[in-house]
Amino acid sequence: MPTILGIFWFNSREISLNACFAQLFFIHSLQCIESSVLLLMAFDRFIAICNPLRYASILTLPRIAKTGLVFVLRGVALIFPLPFLVKRFRYCRANVLSHSYCLHQDVMKMACADITVNNIYGLSVALLTMGLDSLLILLSYVMILKTVLSIASSMECLTALNTCVSHLCAVLIFYIPEIGLALIHRFGNSSSHFLQILLGYVYMMIPPLINPIVYSVKSKHLRARIIRAFVK
Repeated sequence: MPTILGIFWFNSREISLNACFAQLFFIHSLQCIESSVLLLMAFDRFIAICNPLRYASILTLPRIAKTGLVFVLRGVALIFPLPFLVKRFRYCRANVLSHSYCLHQDVMKMACADITVNNIYGLSVALLTMGLDSLLILLSYVMILKTVLSIASSMECLTALNTCVSHLCAVLIFYIPEIGLALIHRFGNSSSHFLQILLGYVYMMIPPLINPIVYSVKSKHLRARIIRAFVK
C-alpha cells in the first residue's frame, strides 16, 4: 500500500533492488501464512460440524498456537530463499515491473540469465503451500457436505451450512485472484498488460478490504451498528 500511494501521490516510480527483494519476501511469506489461516479455519469448521462433541478437546488453545506457529515457520522457511535466488542474477533488460510492487515471478523475468531454478522452486513452493492448502480445504468441505447431507432436518442442514458461508467467501476472495495472477504470469505472455495490472490490484487490495465486511455481515450486533451508522 505505501508503494501504491507513493506512485499516485508523489509519482515515485523507482525502487532499489534490496527494497524490492525485501518487499518480495514479505508479500509471498504473508501470502503463505494467509493461506494457512484459511486452512486452519476450514479445519475448525470441519471439527465443529463433523465432530462437535470433541471440538473443545481437539482444538485446545496450546494446540492451536503450536499449529499456527508451524504454519508461520513453514511460510517463512519456504519463501526465505526467494530473495537470494533473484539477487544472484544480473539485470540488463528494461527493469519495468508489471505491478506497483515486487513479485518473484515478475522480478525473475527481468534477469539476463537462466531462470529455470527459480521457475522450478517457485512452482514447488506454490504447490506445497497454496496448492496443498486449497486441496485440504476442498477435502474438508467435501467431508462437511457429506455430514450435512446426512442430517435429517433441512433446517439443521441449512444452519450448519450457514456457519461456513463467511469462510467460503474468504477462500474464494483469496484464491481466485491468486490463481488468475499466477496463470497469467506463467502462461499468459500474450495477455493484456491492463489485465495483469488489474488482477494485481485485485489480488493485493480486495481481500483485506472485503474480508472484514464478509465477517461483519454475519454478526447481528455489527450489522445493526453499521446500518445505524449509515441511516444517521
